[in-house]
Amino acid sequence: VQLQASGGGSVQPGGSLRLSCVASENIPFPTHMGWYRQAPGKQRELVVSIFSDGSTYSIESVKGRFSMSRDNAKNTVYLQMDNLKPEDTAVYFCNIVNFRSNYWGQGTQVTVSS
Repeated sequence: VQLQASGGGSVQPGGSLRLSCVASENIPFPTHMGWYRQAPGKQRELVVSIFSDGSTYSIESVKGRFSMSRDNAKNTVYLQMDNLKPEDTAVYFCNIVNFRSNYWGQGTQVTVSS
């Protein structure tokens, strides 16, 4: 199974982007789906996630600005990012975990700059 992330780009502060992560095939019974990011010189961090029970998690700095959703029919998860800030600049990775494996997308660059 491969995850293909897309939707990154360069935007001005206050702008929006929607990232997509498409799985090459259905990943059965995911226990966790999330978006991570890694800024230059920093460790990769979990940004938002959805758990198998439907509960969600997001880091404090993106609450009210980022939201994650999924379309099971399209094997796709999304990350809607609004009111972007320069500190959101990073490479964003999607991740899906199930009983078989831990799947990662290749990363998509998000740059927020005026």
